[in-house]
Amino acid sequence: MNTPTPSATPWQPAGTVYGVLLNFRHEAGLWQARMHEAPYKAPPKAPVLYVKTANTWNPAGGTLALPAGADAVETGATLGLVFGAAGLAGCVLLNDFSLPHASYFRPPVKYRCLDGFLGLGSTLRPLTSPEALEGLSIELRVNGELRQTTRFDALVRRPDQLIAEVSDFMTLRPGDVLMLGTDCGADGQRPRLVAGDQVELRAPGFEPLRHLVIRENQA
Repeated sequence: MNTPTPSATPWQPAGTVYGVLLNFRHEAGLWQARMHEAPYKAPPKAPVLYVKTANTWNPAGGTLALPAGADAVETGATLGLVFGAAGLAGCVLLNDFSLPHASYFRPPVKYRCLDGFLGLGSTLRPLTSPEALEGLSIELRVNGELRQTTRFDALVRRPDQLIAEVSDFMTLRPGDVLMLGTDCGADGQRPRLVAGDQVELRAPGFEPLRHLVIRENQA
């Protein structure tokens, strides 16, 4: 992968943005026993996807409004695979925000698709092969303090495998983005942010991705 040249026009998706659940081995292991309970009674055989709608897109350096009645928001460092006319075009640094919720099997859209709930990296990084991402990691810092390191050698489905399995049941079109998933901590929780927190994602070859959390009535 080559280090991108910053563009005067910030990157944003040109198609649909898809997220994937339980794609890190640690979290999948924590949920393994519950996958055999009703109503599913078995682990999913294919990737479990959700959509981040266009109202969630939040450019780098923006603010994230904490909805009324919510005490905190979860933050999820990830990479998005961006598709072009000839296949995989590159990858981008993303922050997949969500409201804390009890289930990752079928979480309601309202927890994930609030306004501003997808932080967008400013630049698209060229990518010649999805395998190049496996040695990459993202540092997540809150108010300057390191809170999480996400390593992409810990995936359940590697990038090439994820693309292949998703392509078995749907077509990824030019402009679409497929996120690799977000990881949880040792306690099974994702880092949480409250009003006044600044979250920053850093990964080699990418511009830092920062957002400030504010109260909804401050937006």
